Amino acid sequence: MQDTRVTILITTKDRLHELKRSLSLLDQLFRKKVPVIICDDGSKDGTSHFLGANYPEINLIRNIESKGLIFSRNRLLNMVETDFAISLDDDSNFLSKQPVSQIINYFNTHQQCAVTSFRIYWSKNTPETTFTSVEPHRVRSFVGCGHAWRMKAWRDIPDYPAWFNFYGEEDFASYHLLKKNWEVHYLPSVLVQHRVNIKARKKEADYITRLRYSLRAGWFLYILFLPVHLIPRKLVYSVWMQLKLKVFKGDFKALRAIILALYDLLIHLPRIFANSKRLNRKEYQKYLGLNETRIYWNPEKIQVLTSNSTNVS
Repeated sequence: MQDTRVTILITTKDRLHELKRSLSLLDQLFRKKVPVIICDDGSKDGTSHFLGANYPEINLIRNIESKGLIFSRNRLLNMVETDFAISLDDDSNFLSKQPVSQIINYFNTHQQCAVTSFRIYWSKNTPETTFTSVEPHRVRSFVGCGHAWRMKAWRDIPDYPAWFNFYGEEDFASYHLLKKNWEVHYLPSVLVQHRVNIKARKKEADYITRLRYSLRAGWFLYILFLPVHLIPRKLVYSVWMQLKLKVFKGDFKALRAIILALYDLLIHLPRIFANSKRLNRKEYQKYLGLNETRIYWNPEKIQVLTSNSTNVS
């Protein structure tokens, strides 16, 4: 019998080998007791055929042509009929036990919490320990590869901006949630492994595209939400830091990404101004007072007391 309180959502495109791994781990954890919806964003590697043949219980939707990650996430979230939805990337999997009950219990005891952001371990290998001493707390935003929505809150704000295409949708939603008096919380008891080698990404073919979309998303968000007097300084500082930390150190691919991102910013300015929803002074100060978004987690060192330790009374 399936759990009627929560739905798991996964977007995928041409990464069938990763999706197979993630679905196998989900099967081991939930034994098909939690409903799953997958959006295949125009894959050419046989993803939809595989899912239809091997996972008929999964609700599969498909974009005939690729529409982008954010478009696909909107489709999935707007199909959810349960009270909560868990969003995972196709290369992500839970490492903690009983994540669903932990998520639901947390939402039930924190009624203003709109999104729970999970503890994310970015690595191809599993961590040596899963221990953390960090307690749940409110944060500014959340991580796309592992989080859960209270669907009532999702329906209280606009959809993710599909025109961002990739990156930035989490902060877009978080700003809107702040203005609606909803909260985003970091829930470290739920641990997710994002099977990504961060260092290797610089050598991958899509490095320029990823950096371009990351930069422009940040700049879009500045103009959409920040008080006007802060925007020029933020933009100049962002460009300068990219030049200083990447281009001046020989990363000339980054220079191309910066130029392309600036071009995108100019092209999208009319749409950005049309959709702006600026924080007022009070809201911005409230935002600054929140804890930073917890994006990366590294295993903590545990001090073990030996039998030879001296007890102090």
